[in-house]
Amino acid sequence: MKLVVIGGNAAGLSAASKAKRSNPDIKINVYERTGYTSYGACGMPYFIGGKVEKAENLISLSPEALINKRGINAFIHHEVQKIDTESKKVIVLNTKTGQQFEDSYEKLVLAMGASAFIPPIPGIKTSNVFVLKSIEDALAIKEKAKASGKAIILGGGLIGLELAEGIRKNGVDVHIVEMQPRLLPSFEDIYAEQVSGVLKDEGVELSLGTSIQEVFSEDGAFSGCRLSSGETIYGDFLVVSAGVRPNSKLAKEAGIELGTHGAIKVDKHMQTSNPDIYACGDCATHYHILAKQDSYIPLGTTANKQGRVAGANIAGQKSDFPGVIGAQATKVFGLFLASCGLNVEQAAEYGYQPESNRIKKSSLSNYYPGGSELTLTLVFDKRDGLLLGAQGSGDESIAGRMNLLIAAASKGMTAEELMRLDLVYTPSVAPVYDAITIAAEQAIKKVDGYVG
Repeated sequence: MKLVVIGGNAAGLSAASKAKRSNPDIKINVYERTGYTSYGACGMPYFIGGKVEKAENLISLSPEALINKRGINAFIHHEVQKIDTESKKVIVLNTKTGQQFEDSYEKLVLAMGASAFIPPIPGIKTSNVFVLKSIEDALAIKEKAKASGKAIILGGGLIGLELAEGIRKNGVDVHIVEMQPRLLPSFEDIYAEQVSGVLKDEGVELSLGTSIQEVFSEDGAFSGCRLSSGETIYGDFLVVSAGVRPNSKLAKEAGIELGTHGAIKVDKHMQTSNPDIYACGDCATHYHILAKQDSYIPLGTTANKQGRVAGANIAGQKSDFPGVIGAQATKVFGLFLASCGLNVEQAAEYGYQPESNRIKKSSLSNYYPGGSELTLTLVFDKRDGLLLGAQGSGDESIAGRMNLLIAAASKGMTAEELMRLDLVYTPSVAPVYDAITIAAEQAIKKVDGYVG
């Protein structure tokens, strides 16, 4: 069998590696349009901030390592321009030499990822305007930050906040512009307020509830922008972090069905509407366990898992992708945040009758030194207490607690079942009544029919 994979990072190489391990006789060609394969894109803000010393540290497997260690042919600076589903061929362009050639396939994996969305703002197509989607982007931003006094970031989501910290650690003034009235729009107000406070303490300026209306240039390079609020701000460079769009154009042109958000529609085996073509990662749809329908939540964890499922099925094994629950976490300077599932607004949209409660609790026993305050919100259906989602902040222990809540929500647990879990306790690790237990106990009191 011959397998061609379009995209040489998380999803694509997970698919290729799993297929090769499962069937060593498969011949695999991977085409990657950038200059790097198998790199940790989620670590790029930390490279910019200096926590990761060298960009090379983000790379797991080079093309040479892929052929030597895994028997996979990987070609960088190679862009697939067309898929011919009738002849089962792809047309490939070597972007370094300009050479164009065909390659045949028996099975094809689409793992083209996503592209940064750049709003159609007058003047934005100028130099010193960046996005963060590749190692090349990270290198360019870090180099510019070294020689700059001020950066403007468009977008106050998770990546925008991680970028703000990374750039600020270079000694650069940072100003975030977010069109929503608060940062992290999918989180509750209290978490946005906490993040805003941390950022301001670190010297990051915020312009919320406003958008960039015009970009100014001087000598062909970014110099500032005018906001819808009427404010004008100046800086040495702009980083656009306004979300992503799936790279699904190739699939659409090949007649492959698209789904929500324009992503490539896949089934639980990662198969597209063409039985010989699979898709995975940021270019594909993701079934949401709680919404009970396809969603588009592009995350590195999902890309790797979907890729493994695609590779297994291509190699003749039976493997299903169970779905996502929107699990995510980040760190903004010293504050850790995590969430999963649905917030109240989303839960109502999907037909639930949501209720929520929020508690604050020490991460350790009160008398034990070193604990920190955790804030934890549970979202549940008030009819039966079904856990629908959670949000939390505090120290790094919030991530472990969120992972437990992810498991609980994924398996359909109720608040009462959550409260009755036998959780670990020792003063140096966790209190006798954990934040999860207290939050679940209080949630039960809001469930219909509760008798105290």
